[in-house]
Amino acid sequence: MKLFHTADWQIGMKAAHVGDAGERVRRERLAAGWRVVEAAREHGVDALLVAGDTFEDNAVERVLVQQVADILAEAPCPVFLIPGNHDPDVPGSVWEHRAWAAHDNLHVLHRAEPIALPGATLYPCPLHEKHSAADPTRWIDASGADGLAIGLAHGTVEGIAQDEPEHPIARDAAARAGLDYLALGHWHSFGAFDGRTAYSGTHETTKFGERDSGNALLVELTARGEPPVMTPVRTGGLRWASRRHEIRDENQLGQIRQEIEAWPEPGATLLDLRLSGVLPAGQRDELARIEELAAARFLYHRIDAAGLLPAPDDDGWLAGLADGPLKETARRLVALADPNTTDGGKGARHLLCEAPEGPFRQKVPGTFSARPDFATPEVAARALIELYALLGEGDR
Repeated sequence: MKLFHTADWQIGMKAAHVGDAGERVRRERLAAGWRVVEAAREHGVDALLVAGDTFEDNAVERVLVQQVADILAEAPCPVFLIPGNHDPDVPGSVWEHRAWAAHDNLHVLHRAEPIALPGATLYPCPLHEKHSAADPTRWIDASGADGLAIGLAHGTVEGIAQDEPEHPIARDAAARAGLDYLALGHWHSFGAFDGRTAYSGTHETTKFGERDSGNALLVELTARGEPPVMTPVRTGGLRWASRRHEIRDENQLGQIRQEIEAWPEPGATLLDLRLSGVLPAGQRDELARIEELAAARFLYHRIDAAGLLPAPDDDGWLAGLADGPLKETARRLVALADPNTTDGGKGARHLLCEAPEGPFRQKVPGTFSARPDFATPEVAARALIELYALLGEGDR
C-alpha cells in the first residue's frame, strides 16, 4: 500500500514577518497544495493523508476553504483529513463548509473511530480543542486489526521541547497501539521516530529556521508488522535561507558577496543573513554591495550587521564621536591596540599616558610614556570592541 502523508498547510497565514513578500508566500502555499496532489498522482498512491492544521485558524476566508477543497478534490485517490489544533473541529469551524461534501473523494474525519479501507484500517485522531494535555492516540488498539493498521494524528511527540503541553503523543504510541504507521502533523520539519512514526513536515516552509520542511512524505507499506519505507518528496517552491557568519579576516565578506552573486533562483529565496565579528575598514564597500545585491535580487532579505564591530586599527569612526572623555578613551585604546605602539603613542595619540596615580596620567603633546604591562594589544582591542558595542547600544 502506498500513502502520501502531508500536514500543516497553514492556509490563510498572514506571513507579516516578511513584509511585502507575504503575498507571494501566501500564494505559494496554495501552489504547493497543487504540487502535493501532482506528486500523489505521479507516485500512484492509494490514499492521501492530511494530518491536521490544513488552515491557519477557523477564521480564514471561506473562499480559501473552497480553494483547498477544490485542490484536494483533484487527487487521484481518497483524501482523509483530520482537524488539528489550529483548525479544531468546533462549532463554526472550516470543516462545516459545504465544499467538503461536494467532492466524493474528500473525507473529513470528525470522530475517533476506525475507518475500513481496502486492505487496511485507518485510526483517525481529530482534535476538538486548541490546547490539551491528553494523548489523542491513547484510544487506539489495533492489535487485532485485519490488514495494515494506520494512525492519523496531530500533536507533539514526547521529548520534543515545548512551552506548554500540546496534545502530547507517547514516543512508543505506534508500538503500543499496534500500528504499522502513525502519520503525524504539528511540527513543520520532517522527523521519524521508532521506524513507524513520522512528521511529514509542512508542504511549504513557513519561516526561517525550519529544518527539512517543504516536503510531503511517500510511505510504502508491504505487510502487517513490516516497517514502512518513508521517502520525503519536495513540494515547496520557496527557499528560506539562514546564514550566520563571524567575520575573522578581510577576505570573508568578499566570499559572502560572491555567494550572493551566484545564488540560484534568488527570486524564490528569502534570505536571513546575520554578520558578527570585526569589520576591516577596507571591507565596508563589500558590505554595501552585499546589501545592494540582496535588495535587488531576492524575494525577501534581512541583513543584520549590528554584530559587526570596527577593526581595532580602524579609527575612522572616532570622527563621529563628540569631544570628551569617551573620545579620548577610544583614542587611547586605538593606540594601545596597535602592536607597534610601545611608547604610548605620538601626535594625536599623546593621551595614552600615565595618570598621577595610575597608567592614564594626562601629559602635554610631545611627551610619551611606556605601554603599561597589563595593556597588551589583545586586551586593548577587546576593550575597544566593548566600547564600540556600548556606543552602538546607546545609538539604538
